[in-house]
Amino acid sequence: MHISKLQFPENELAVLFSKFLFYAEKRKTQSLFLYALFILYFSIPSFQIPLLEFSHFRLTSLMEQRAIQHGLLFYPKQSWVSIDDVNPKLLKAILALEDGAFFTHKGIDWEQLNKSLKANKRRGRVIRGGSTITMQLSKNLYLTTERNVLRKAKEMLITFRMEKEISKRAILQNYINAVEWGHGIFGVKEASEKYFSKEPKDLTTNECARLAAVIPSPLEHAPNTNSRYVLRRAAISMARMNDIILFPKH
Repeated sequence: MHISKLQFPENELAVLFSKFLFYAEKRKTQSLFLYALFILYFSIPSFQIPLLEFSHFRLTSLMEQRAIQHGLLFYPKQSWVSIDDVNPKLLKAILALEDGAFFTHKGIDWEQLNKSLKANKRRGRVIRGGSTITMQLSKNLYLTTERNVLRKAKEMLITFRMEKEISKRAILQNYINAVEWGHGIFGVKEASEKYFSKEPKDLTTNECARLAAVIPSPLEHAPNTNSRYVLRRAAISMARMNDIILFPKH
């Protein structure tokens, strides 16, 4: 008696995998790039990002880094404040110096980034940063200040997802609460109280400009001092402030 062989349904996953192996063998460079992109994409905090729209953080990666650097002798302090309880001129001052195209770009200001790369290459050192507000927030929340290609790639992926998944308002609100303003000082509420003994909503225009002035180097400069660095950058911020329109309606 002839017994026919049992016919099992084709395994779709196995077929897809075999096709991938064939493709990978033919195009090794492209396959390695796609694999690296795949690993990077799933190594970022995908489930945490949407929550930034409705809730707020208590601890950032940068806070943890600073605590470790100081041997856990102290832990950075951060007090949350709503963006509605901050003098709008502080927001304008920050955007004027850090990211004038914040409301028009999609996370990366390619024009400014290109200018920064050319300037740094010309001088042979980093003299100008090209990071947007969203890129800075991505780094502060989830990464470290370490400079390497892998960290920068993660930063850019997180930046793209932030811009896609939460609003500009949420990005800016989280930024002013995450940014470092001195040794162990994080967020505008802590900074306002530490340097000017005020709530963020009571800051003067000059104080707003001074706080914005030291963001690139908060461990070297204090906003309540009259150093040339602080005065020069504060003056630039005030000169540009009126050109910034908060949350424009497109």
